[in-house]
Amino acid sequence: MSRLLPPPVLSDAPLAPGLYLVATPIGNLRDITLRALDVLAACDLLLAEDTRVTGKLLSAYSIKTKLERHDEHVAERAIPAILERLEAGERVALVSDAGTPMVSDPGYRLAREAIAAGHPVFPIPGASAALAALTLAGLPTDRFLFAGFPPPKSGARRTFLEEFASTRATLIFFEGASRVDDTLADMAAVFGGERPAAVCRELTKLYETCVRGPLAELAVDPRFESPKGEIVILVGPGEEKAASADDAEAALREAMTRLPLGEAASEVAKALGLSRKDLYRQALALKDAG
Repeated sequence: MSRLLPPPVLSDAPLAPGLYLVATPIGNLRDITLRALDVLAACDLLLAEDTRVTGKLLSAYSIKTKLERHDEHVAERAIPAILERLEAGERVALVSDAGTPMVSDPGYRLAREAIAAGHPVFPIPGASAALAALTLAGLPTDRFLFAGFPPPKSGARRTFLEEFASTRATLIFFEGASRVDDTLADMAAVFGGERPAAVCRELTKLYETCVRGPLAELAVDPRFESPKGEIVILVGPGEEKAASADDAEAALREAMTRLPLGEAASEVAKALGLSRKDLYRQALALKDAG
């Protein structure tokens, strides 16, 4: 969106001192909230991951707040000066390139230091690529886990993915366009080709797409050989694996070191979804065997 947008009607309420974590649009500039515009216009300093990207947003809404770069390369040396400004009672806002600050961007360190120093920190909610993709994917939304970016190399990526193989929640990953096809192939190998998934691209933009299907099909879809734009991959919940006999015995032996037999059997039955009666009999046998 290149044309200037109508200047917003901003609030004249005073902005309290502190650090403001401001969500910005992930594509469509009209997704900015009125409260976010109030903060961006009234703060004393605006910190941005990429000042060129944020500069376009400010220009679109005729906002002229002082803008400084704040990314992983400058954060360590910049934070002390920012904390001094907060101590002096200034209003500092932090934005990422797009979406909600601190979701896979370097703002976490500044927020942590501001909290540790006792400064007020305010979340200004708004757009989020992870949540937008979740609502679009057609996968369960009652429980989800944001896992960020997988490692770039296949071996490390598969090890990383194995941690989530049986997680009973919809998994949300960010991925660079150049690695989408390889990542989908590794996901199919680790999670199983029949696992339902979705690939969302260019959310809120002109060429927004969401392709849904089993991982095995998505992994060979020619549309992901050289896609463009920002990518979110979502994978449906895994199935909890039944505990093996060895798992049950190991858990029971450990519980018996802390609890009477009946309570040990109850604890393990609840944790592993097994029969308490059977576990109690096994506990008696283990005790008799010494």
